[in-house]
Amino acid sequence: MRDLVETGGPVVLILLIISVLTVTVIFYKLWQFASAGVGRHRQLSAAMVAWDAGDQDAARLALAGSRSYLAPLFQHALDTGQTPDRLAAEAESAFARLENGFRWLDTVAQLAPLLGLFGTVLGMIDAFQALQDAGAQVDPSVLAGGIWVALLTTAAGLSVAMPAALALSWFDGRMAGERILADRVIQTLWATGARPDAQPMTAISGTARA
Repeated sequence: MRDLVETGGPVVLILLIISVLTVTVIFYKLWQFASAGVGRHRQLSAAMVAWDAGDQDAARLALAGSRSYLAPLFQHALDTGQTPDRLAAEAESAFARLENGFRWLDTVAQLAPLLGLFGTVLGMIDAFQALQDAGAQVDPSVLAGGIWVALLTTAAGLSVAMPAALALSWFDGRMAGERILADRVIQTLWATGARPDAQPMTAISGTARA
């Protein structure tokens, strides 16, 4: 690793630091998704099916056994009959907590290749400057070696950007599914059991674990 940094220069060192931070963010998001129960909505879906069928007791029982981070929100909604707009806002607040860190991954996916290209440009400048200094006694191996070192930063940038982009795409896909489920549940609650004159719902904290 030290040889790689010494060969690639400060750009490779910066990319190495970014890669460590990116891997940390990815593993943190995986842990957060797992602990919050993202994608584990079997009981919640069963509760909504029972609620839609008019079996409120079965719906509440299924909801009580759900490990979904949305379960407390919708349990409170069943008790208060809150409006869809307020429910959607509370669900979006939970989604925002889960999406914390996505901007970093997006930035890395876009910036890392540019950093690698910047290092390549600097390396090419050094290589051609050495070629000019050599004058008539040009050694092709010197030029080839300079170009190889310059391209190393591009490879490093791409190797950092690609996993970040892949992870961000996967996380985005999971959150898109979460939003679809939440919208379906909200519409089911409001269509079959909402009470417009219900008391206002207080803010729900801890719907998603940081």
